[in-house]
Amino acid sequence: GHPVWKLLTNLERASVGCTNIKLDLMDEHTINTMVSETLSLLPRLTRSLSSVIYHKTKGNPLFVSHLMLSLSKEGLLRPSLSRRRWEWEMKKIEDRELPDDVAMFLNNSIMELPDGVQSSLCILSCFGASADISLIKTLERALQKNIRDD
Repeated sequence: GHPVWKLLTNLERASVGCTNIKLDLMDEHTINTMVSETLSLLPRLTRSLSSVIYHKTKGNPLFVSHLMLSLSKEGLLRPSLSRRRWEWEMKKIEDRELPDDVAMFLNNSIMELPDGVQSSLCILSCFGASADISLIKTLERALQKNIRDD
């Protein structure tokens, strides 16, 4: 099985409280609504982009949001000041290769971060979904590096 399932099984055996959240796949119409609202454009204007996003992500909500962020970071989805709206490079988005697995996509995104940020994320991930500021300051002193974006 997948390492995440093994981890969840081990946590359950150890009586560690976990909350499972089931996210259903989104259909193409739902993704178009999401893209339309995110970009503040009419649904008819985002339909072609949404269709490509749907087919690339197979409707996985986590994959959809991370793909849109990634497209924006790469400049394939960007605001146009002259047109006063979002624009995108459809051909490049269509040609863009994506891993089949969401975990691999996220891993690739993390691997693009600077080494210090990766190390900090690795350490902070051991403390759950959030960390107290005193822990972060202690980590900064130990690493002799600022990891906050003040």
